[in-house]
Amino acid sequence: MSIWFRPYSLPDLAWMLKENMCEAIGIEITELTDNSIKGKMPVDHRTVQPMKILHGGASVALAESLGSIGSNLIVDTSKFACVGLDINANHLRPASSGFVFAEAKPIHIGKKTHVWSIEITDEKGKLVCISRLTMAVIEIVKS
Repeated sequence: MSIWFRPYSLPDLAWMLKENMCEAIGIEITELTDNSIKGKMPVDHRTVQPMKILHGGASVALAESLGSIGSNLIVDTSKFACVGLDINANHLRPASSGFVFAEAKPIHIGKKTHVWSIEITDEKGKLVCISRLTMAVIEIVKS
């Protein structure tokens, strides 16, 4: 059974990656499973720190982007919006080239909050970062 509000395809999500941070740093959504959202991000001049390894902030941007998009795919967006409330990340190993890959899975889907676990791995499948994201589900008030 799927967690999504309705069936989505990857082309349905393309607009969420345009004209924002995702586009600026090259984040792509690669797969939507019944209970997770997957994506990738390049490790290049846009996403590394001066030591030429993946910037922790770029990892957090990838994690929050996938969890945020995921939360908004769970709710009826004519009635609710999901916004970031809290995020943390543990950076476990460096990445210096290629791509990193992320999978965001919900830990809790409630009426007022969603909590996501996001694992980011390198091209060898080794864990680079693990993040936990809490999203607030807010009601859209129509005036």
